[in-house]
Amino acid sequence: MTPHVTSTELHQIKRMLNQQLVACRASLSGSSTSVSGRIKTSDPSEAEEETHEEQPTEKPNAKTKPAKRKKETEKAVKAKKKKTSQQTECVTPQQKEAEDEKSAKPKKKRKKKKTITDVLSSSEPKPGCPADLQNLLAQYFSDKRSVIEQEELRLPESCFLSSNDLTHTLSSYLKQVCPKWARIQKQHTEKSSVVLLIVCSSALRTIELIKQLTTFKGGAKAVKLFAKHIKIEEQVKQLEKGVTHIGVGTPGRINALIEKEGLNLRALKYLVLDWNWRDQKLRRMVDVPEVKLDFVKLLESGVLTGCKQNQVKVGLF
Repeated sequence: MTPHVTSTELHQIKRMLNQQLVACRASLSGSSTSVSGRIKTSDPSEAEEETHEEQPTEKPNAKTKPAKRKKETEKAVKAKKKKTSQQTECVTPQQKEAEDEKSAKPKKKRKKKKTITDVLSSSEPKPGCPADLQNLLAQYFSDKRSVIEQEELRLPESCFLSSNDLTHTLSSYLKQVCPKWARIQKQHTEKSSVVLLIVCSSALRTIELIKQLTTFKGGAKAVKLFAKHIKIEEQVKQLEKGVTHIGVGTPGRINALIEKEGLNLRALKYLVLDWNWRDQKLRRMVDVPEVKLDFVKLLESGVLTGCKQNQVKVGLF
């Protein structure tokens, strides 16, 4: 026998079943949404992790500018390197050979122009001779006089005394070339003139030569003829006062005295040139341009004519 179920009980059972059905549906729909949510939420987190891994040191826009500049400079450097490499590739083998030859050839050094000091320091000094003076005059007048005039200026060999062979002092040399000095000295009586004229390059050399004359001159009077610390008027007065036998000085001051008529060459018998002496730069008297000019001027002032007339003898000391 089946139990009897009333309508109210039946209604309650339906109600319970409906509630259970709704609960089951709700549970099913919640589980599906949670699964889909989990799937969706897992994707952004993984993407964020990947972006963090790829750009661990990502900075704001303001701070990323230097990095961009660095990249630009790197690109420019690479482009330049490519250009240079292309240019080197374009060089022909002939150009390469020419460049190799240039690099292989040693650079030529400019030769220094040798001075008188350099030449003479490497060679032994040679004593002067009459030919040296003749050559000096010929060279000096080569572009100033005609050929005929140059021949007239040439000195005869008879007007030269024996030259110093670099073994003599001034006194010993003068004793050799002027053996009759004592008699010549006594015969000289003219003022403002000298019998023996010694020409040198400087005032200091003049003083040295006057000191070396002591054993030769005897009672003769010697006078200094240079411009340093001595006025020309004083020298003119000194020459006018008494008889002077020997004059030692520079060609510049001797020329000035001749021009002022403080000195004349009428009584001159011996002209001795301090030819072989050299200064600290190893220059002779005729190697100094201004001294050489004054010296040639002195020869033209009356010495050359005196030599041709056999009145003046020239010696190279």
